[in-house]
Amino acid sequence: MTAPSNGHQPIEVLLVEDDPGDVLMTQEAFEEHKVGNRLNVVSDGAEALAYLRREGKYADAVLPDLILLDLNLPKRDGREVLAEIKKDEELGKIPVVVLTTSQADEDILRSYQLHANAYVTKPVDFDRFIAVIRQIDEFFVSVVKLPPRTA
Repeated sequence: MTAPSNGHQPIEVLLVEDDPGDVLMTQEAFEEHKVGNRLNVVSDGAEALAYLRREGKYADAVLPDLILLDLNLPKRDGREVLAEIKKDEELGKIPVVVLTTSQADEDILRSYQLHANAYVTKPVDFDRFIAVIRQIDEFFVSVVKLPPRTA
């Protein structure tokens, strides 16, 4: 992919999402927005941790600069994944945006207690979903200063 035209370096994004429709909408949002960022996708919590720890088939994975994490995942729930990420010295500095359908106060509170960097409720409307992904991307690429990526 080419670098974004705004002069910012592309970033590595890991999407942890089990709903194929949401994966497709996120991919389309990245493509439609002409985002130069690389979007890698895993579909369950166990796979997310293997990717982040570069285990098995993910031995050569590049650590992401940003993680978009669904809460309701098979194998390892998103809350467990978030807790594992944030207690790890190397992974803990990666910003995690919880991107989920849940609007439950307890999920929001628990996510922030586990040190999520943001909590975003997925819009069901396609155009709103695209807009939200663009805003997340714009914020983390153009506004926020991300920690340097480690090897």
